[in-house]
Amino acid sequence: MAGIYIHIPFCRQACHYCDFHFTTNLGKIQEMTECILREIEYRKDYLNGIPVDTVYFGGGTPSLLPEKQLETILGRIFDLFPGKKSEITLEANPDDLKDQKISAWKSMGIDRLSLGIQSFQEEILKAYNRTHTVDEALKAIRLGRKGGFEKFSIDLIYGFPFPDHSLWQKDLEEALRQDPGHISAYALTVEPKTALGNWASKGRFVPADEDFIAEQFEWLQEQAEKAGYIHYEISNLGKPGKFSLHNSNYWKGIPYLGIGPSAHSFDGKNRGYNPSSNAKYTKALLSGSIPFELDPMEQEDRINEEILTGLRTIWGLDTASILDRHHVDLWQIKSEAIKKLESEGWLIAQGKVLSLTRKGKLLADSLAVELFI
Repeated sequence: MAGIYIHIPFCRQACHYCDFHFTTNLGKIQEMTECILREIEYRKDYLNGIPVDTVYFGGGTPSLLPEKQLETILGRIFDLFPGKKSEITLEANPDDLKDQKISAWKSMGIDRLSLGIQSFQEEILKAYNRTHTVDEALKAIRLGRKGGFEKFSIDLIYGFPFPDHSLWQKDLEEALRQDPGHISAYALTVEPKTALGNWASKGRFVPADEDFIAEQFEWLQEQAEKAGYIHYEISNLGKPGKFSLHNSNYWKGIPYLGIGPSAHSFDGKNRGYNPSSNAKYTKALLSGSIPFELDPMEQEDRINEEILTGLRTIWGLDTASILDRHHVDLWQIKSEAIKKLESEGWLIAQGKVLSLTRKGKLLADSLAVELFI
């Protein structure tokens, strides 16, 4: 099986923390849709006939796209890519949810919503420059359920600088009270080319320190577990049967096709990407060419990526699978590092599978680097 990701690069306004590729110029939505349809057509053989099991509309703000355009894009995917489409996700801002839209999304086959709530605190939403209010966030959850969406996720951001943890505790308590079945939680990062990054460089914004953020991450793990959520990936928690199939496939190394500006693709051996420029993307497709650049991967790159992604999940890093597919014995070449990390309580070994402990999840990426070949 395989997946398809479609990047919709439009937002009503720029959030102060976001460094994803997007534009607030909504006048080019129709042209972009036409180019996305062309790219789907031009790259219909990229997955070599592997059935497509999941589709994910990300961005940007995909819920800004008119229903007819979303339906046309999905129709083109259904026509050109075989597979039962077990999960079709749409990222949505809370203020975009209306009864008519929700009904249209359901009727075209979208069965999972990912709501960009980020916080249930008005002061934080204003600090982030979000377009919605707390009331709109709560209403969006109600409307989604009323519209028949049994699968939806909410995004939260922790690590907002504050004298104590009360704001994050309130956010998490409200999220668990709403019980969406899936929560994606990300630490606030201050990127250079964002408003927060600009303010931080001028001393107008002081990010929280690492210990403060780590304490909030630990609170997330503890409270979500008590509520029946499984911490199945560093930034994702879900109840049984509510994990994101699409993103889980990413972490398991399953191929996917990325459509739209800035989208990345993986054919099982090599990666590639589209330009992070709407102008370059549309110019190429309108002239009949594919704006895709191959990023070849050596065997070492593939193994290290499997180490990085495997350790982030509850499925862990299967060293027997790496030995079988790549003929590289991690237990032999990294035995000292494995023993050291295990003795220090960062990871555990169950047979040939290595998994991070709760403590280890605090340093997932740096621990993975210690096992890189």
